[in-house]
Amino acid sequence: MEEKQRGKGHRLVLMPSPFQGHITPLLQLADILYSKGGFSITIVHTVFNSPNTSSFPHFTFHALPGALSDTEASTVDAVHLTDIINTRCASPLREYLAVLLSQGDKEDPVACFIADGVLHFTQSVCDEFQLPRFVLRTGGASPFLVFASFPLLRQRGYLPVQESRLEEPVVDLPPLKVKDLPLFQSHHPEAFYNLVCRSVDGCKASSGVIWNTFEELESPALTKLRQQFSVPMYPIGPFHKYFLPGSTSTSLLTPDKSCISWLDGKENKSVVYVSFGSIVAISEAELLEIAWGLANSKQPFLWVIRPGIVRGSEWIEPLPSGFLENLGGRGYIVKWAPQEQVLKHPALGAFWTHNGWNSTLESVCEGVPMICAPCFGDQKVNAKYVSDVWKVGVQLPNKLERVEIEKAIRKLMLGDEANEIRENILNLKEKANVCLEEGGSSYCFLDCLVSDILSLKSSTSRAL
Repeated sequence: MEEKQRGKGHRLVLMPSPFQGHITPLLQLADILYSKGGFSITIVHTVFNSPNTSSFPHFTFHALPGALSDTEASTVDAVHLTDIINTRCASPLREYLAVLLSQGDKEDPVACFIADGVLHFTQSVCDEFQLPRFVLRTGGASPFLVFASFPLLRQRGYLPVQESRLEEPVVDLPPLKVKDLPLFQSHHPEAFYNLVCRSVDGCKASSGVIWNTFEELESPALTKLRQQFSVPMYPIGPFHKYFLPGSTSTSLLTPDKSCISWLDGKENKSVVYVSFGSIVAISEAELLEIAWGLANSKQPFLWVIRPGIVRGSEWIEPLPSGFLENLGGRGYIVKWAPQEQVLKHPALGAFWTHNGWNSTLESVCEGVPMICAPCFGDQKVNAKYVSDVWKVGVQLPNKLERVEIEKAIRKLMLGDEANEIRENILNLKEKANVCLEEGGSSYCFLDCLVSDILSLKSSTSRAL
């Protein structure tokens, strides 16, 4: 595809959900459509967790006023927070689009709106202006197939999940068991179910769904979704592998790059990298089990412990006195890491992850086998696919125990299955590279996406 030309003279308006795992892929998509598609970019966002605008001087940013305060955001769970955004952002977005579209910029007309999939309210707002709306799904196609089946799963009695049925197979969604179904701890038990259903309906009503995945990784799920949805599907990922010129970090946290020089001193494929993303919280007891499991494995480890990740603690004060010192340099702890750079490092032998989609996809793309410890949402489905479908990792039991942790690390780094798992993930890594090359699946789907955006005839001027 010829870069920087086809979309020239057309503007795209994009809106992320204000969480790290959602902001990152949306800004990556914006960079792809700017650099590869030639579009001008406007990012609409909440004041809470607003992107670092100085990192993207080639974009226009607009904060929606009155949507959400930092104080308020810290007092509610992510599901409830998303519900608040879906309610309060409608009016300010409507007002902003009315002004933007009424300007009638003939040199830079708005071609379409691209919204994070959980921001379902954007469909009705875009409909008012007859503005085409595309959806970005920041998770994988396989867990979304589960989300799309929520009404059926409730009808069959799988939802809400019952403790007594955890090991029961979900016959409509092999190879999942009940324990693998997406869950989200919320103060409002029905909130997660309702958010999922509204988001799925929003996808069905859209002009198309954009995926940060690639056909060769999730072909079965994508095939089923194409049968269930009448809208186009564009699997154009992995986003972070486009190596865009001028790309900058999208992290809301500052990475500690000192860990790279520490990795430089370790043997190839010897280090276990441990990171549970930007939201997951653990107990003090779980922190200690992780610590002793890592220490007892005798493998070098790089461990990301976010300030506040342990409920009731500031940082690493619950660790035993002298814990790191007694390991003789075998362990290294940081508050945040430059994850893509870490995963590319030759010293990396395994990634212990919560299996958020971004982390899962990055690990696949760098050929790093995974130790899976999913917590909520789509993470459980991702972990099941990693361990049982793609066979590129092992999954820990739900309860973190040092003996099981040590066993999993040794299995992945030293056991008989280690070579097979590594071969499987290296095969996926190669497919991830090929899909972005000219003629590859993601390359072609991106070409289709750009063409389809340009072919849509917006009637915004008549609507106003």
